[in-house]
Amino acid sequence: MIPGTPAAMLPATEAAKIYQTNYVRNSRAIGVLWAIFTILFAIVNVVCFVQPYWIGDGMDTPQAGYFGLFHYCIGSGSGVSRDLTCQGSFTEFSSIPSSAFKAASFFIGMSMVLVLSCIGCFAFFFFCSTATVYKICGWMQLAAGMCLVLGCMIYPDGWDADEVKRMCGEGTDKYTIGACSVRWAYILAIMGILDALILSFLAFVLGNRQDGLMSEELLGDKSGNA
Repeated sequence: MIPGTPAAMLPATEAAKIYQTNYVRNSRAIGVLWAIFTILFAIVNVVCFVQPYWIGDGMDTPQAGYFGLFHYCIGSGSGVSRDLTCQGSFTEFSSIPSSAFKAASFFIGMSMVLVLSCIGCFAFFFFCSTATVYKICGWMQLAAGMCLVLGCMIYPDGWDADEVKRMCGEGTDKYTIGACSVRWAYILAIMGILDALILSFLAFVLGNRQDGLMSEELLGDKSGNA
């Protein structure tokens, strides 16, 4: 067999095809996992936005209750009353007791909209370049993460509101929670920031992989035609 003839090149060509097939299969498997975790992240985002358990009462608080981004419930009687009066609605911004809570609600809401829009973009996988869709979703997830960062940073600035002091005590101030404690929804939102950064990084990696795969296919077509 003479080196350089098509017969001599056949094993290398077959090996390249096998490698490319495995490469595509692995990329698709990672892409499916990325899509599943994106949906889970969207669920986490919706829960953080809706649930009013960002901060809550403790053992030594003057009143029982809990606060979310825009909805809150505080004891209505004297002492640590368990009869809670609930107020606040995202549709009525004037009912939110602090401008910081309003800003945090806006940014967490924006994060939720961005992630849900990212899931909506999954439909474009059937019509557009896979690499382009991954990169668009990556930017949206990164923006959602930044909105979560802003929301979590701004939220404690509203702890000096009268309603929060009524529940947590007079020692409460901006970024000082007094006798209250941080609840699970706030912690979940902070964890969501890490999720958003990991998912966006993975989306960019998958997008670049798809670009590389397309370049290899074009080079293969050109060498085959030559």
